[in-house]
Amino acid sequence: MAHIRIENLSVGYGDKAIIDDCSLTIEDGSLFSLLGPSGCGKTTLLRTLAGFIAVSSGRVLFGDKDVTSLPAHLRDVGMVFQDYALFPDKTVFDNVAYGLRARKRDEATVRQAVGEYLERVGLEGLDKRRPAELSGGQRQRVALARALAIKPTVLLMDEPLSNLDAKLRVKVRETIADLQRQVGITTVLVTHDQEEALALSNRIGLLRSGRLEQVGSPEDLYARPVSSYVADFVGAANIFPVQLAAPTLAGQRCIVGFEGQSLSAVAQTLLPAGSACLIVRAEALQLHTERSENCIAATVKRRQFLGARTVYTLAFASGATAHVEAHGSTAQPAVGAQVWVAFESPATVLVAK
Repeated sequence: MAHIRIENLSVGYGDKAIIDDCSLTIEDGSLFSLLGPSGCGKTTLLRTLAGFIAVSSGRVLFGDKDVTSLPAHLRDVGMVFQDYALFPDKTVFDNVAYGLRARKRDEATVRQAVGEYLERVGLEGLDKRRPAELSGGQRQRVALARALAIKPTVLLMDEPLSNLDAKLRVKVRETIADLQRQVGITTVLVTHDQEEALALSNRIGLLRSGRLEQVGSPEDLYARPVSSYVADFVGAANIFPVQLAAPTLAGQRCIVGFEGQSLSAVAQTLLPAGSACLIVRAEALQLHTERSENCIAATVKRRQFLGARTVYTLAFASGATAHVEAHGSTAQPAVGAQVWVAFESPATVLVAK
């Protein structure tokens, strides 16, 4: 196993830059997710790590080994593709054994490794089946077993759950998480699904137009976004434009005006005077029938009961709207009711516009 170090990496097609001066360290044994929308460069970065795409500048290191110029077959990488990439004419056993046989392992070693990893992914007894006889979830687990059976230095996964239905996604996601922890292999996962990234990752890198917008733990990106882009992409957030009277240091508590009132918030980064965004998650807002500190009046425009939670759409006097998630047996005002919305200071943050 090894950590991954990316140093000032740039990748492009012709004159078009796809990855722009990216630097990143992924810890040994961790599961790191590259998250972002289509076209942001996350798959290009993954394929560059795999050796399928040449770099324009910069370096890629696995541990202390510079692999920047190494071809893919010499990088000791296991790859799990979105479309499984299984051989349709081979059995499950032969698919998992393929990489081992390509490396000239003896048959006793092949049988031991294939049996071990089919058991790890819960497919023991299915070794004689062909891919067409398997469900989508089973095919992806075969692909995972094949990638791990060679005991690679690094495991790369390109949207491995996107072809599965919702229930299978959760099941295979749990399989990936459990197996990655057991094996302890350094893993990079590409996904556009923020819930998938939050559930699986030790750390996440959110890409925006070929640059890393923020790198941190799932908790960091969700509770402490550094920009409105991060707040909006990772989970639902209420985002309100505000004005700062003076420059504000990262971590500094300050007062901003919103709906004609003063609210306390914490700056997530160094912010200049002028335009900024006030961020608060839907579940961090509280509804009250009476006014209290850090509260603003609003009207309930929509109420949606969703079982474990109820989601309200509120309108403020200016016409701005907010979403509030109420859980449990809290007060449930009706549509049209006047309420007070409490902005709790620790959960109300300021970020760059």
